[in-house]
Amino acid sequence: MAIAPEQTRIDETDIDRYDPVYRAWLREAVRKVQADGNRSADTHLLTIPLPPEWGIDVYLKDESTHPTGSLKHRLARSLFLYALCNGRLRPGAPVIEASSGSTAVSEAYFAKLIGVPFIAVMARTTVQSKVDLIEFHGGRCHLVDDPSEVYEVAARLAEELGGHYMDQFTYAERATDWRGNNNIAESIFRQLEQERFPEPTWIVATAGTGGTSATLARYVHYTQRATGICVADPENSAFFEGWRTMDRNIRSDKGSRIEGIGRQRVEPSFLPQAIDRMMRVPDAASVATIRTLQRLLGRRCGASTGTGVWAAFRIVSEMLARGEQGSVVTLLCDPGERYLDKYYSDAWLAEQGIDPTPYARRLEQFLETGELA
Repeated sequence: MAIAPEQTRIDETDIDRYDPVYRAWLREAVRKVQADGNRSADTHLLTIPLPPEWGIDVYLKDESTHPTGSLKHRLARSLFLYALCNGRLRPGAPVIEASSGSTAVSEAYFAKLIGVPFIAVMARTTVQSKVDLIEFHGGRCHLVDDPSEVYEVAARLAEELGGHYMDQFTYAERATDWRGNNNIAESIFRQLEQERFPEPTWIVATAGTGGTSATLARYVHYTQRATGICVADPENSAFFEGWRTMDRNIRSDKGSRIEGIGRQRVEPSFLPQAIDRMMRVPDAASVATIRTLQRLLGRRCGASTGTGVWAAFRIVSEMLARGEQGSVVTLLCDPGERYLDKYYSDAWLAEQGIDPTPYARRLEQFLETGELA
């Protein structure tokens, strides 16, 4: 009887990295971030007054009412939960972010909430009010002269300091649950349920990371709606050309003057195939629009809101010309009080060569006739 050759013995290896102290910290950090969402009421859906005989309603989703005052509060909460649950944040290790300001304000808030240091890498041209808000929430600002350097500098700082580079521009579209779970798209459709046009003809967003437009488009497709998704893009941004050509390698030589939106490269979170339409909006039109909105709403808005509303008004004009009725939704991204020395300053506008006057006249014509020529 043949004897089977002796099998090679395999060592049983067991590596246990379970750290009860870290896991207790992690559970408490996740609880604190989730509790912030639980405490937060939904944001208002405002109406922009237009002639009732037009049969078209325009809504502004007012994201300025979040605890940190902007649309980016939703994103920052999602990014922190994503990083925590993926095991990327550690007690005492800093969080570093590349930002144009508003996301950094919100991330500084959440970093303070869970007790970790925060550093924002931003362009030196960022308005001082945002720097002040980041520092108010316990963060620190690292300013660079060239806006295109923020990514590289943030990644390098994270490596040098043993921290985590949050990288909103890559993870924005991944961190948000686009199928539902109280994202901005689900909220908009729930709030429209009792309106005369509960399914909007268009939703207009702007793009900083591209994450918001990705969430809106995915949710619309997932819930099988006919609503179109339009992205309004400012001057000096690569998104429009990247969408037009479907070339993700497009670059812009200049940085956007509309804080919070428009990038010099096509960011990883921007999903061009999911978007139905894009408009390039002149910076002067964005500024003229927020000054018109101040008169219509009795409040100031940031210029990114003006970019979206200008595009929404163009869509309304087209619908009127075709004899269509329906609704259009866009976003109030952040308050104008952050930009008193910028978009509400005639001196700053003159320095930048921005003249909103011709666009203000076009807006007046639109409000009287429905034509945005």
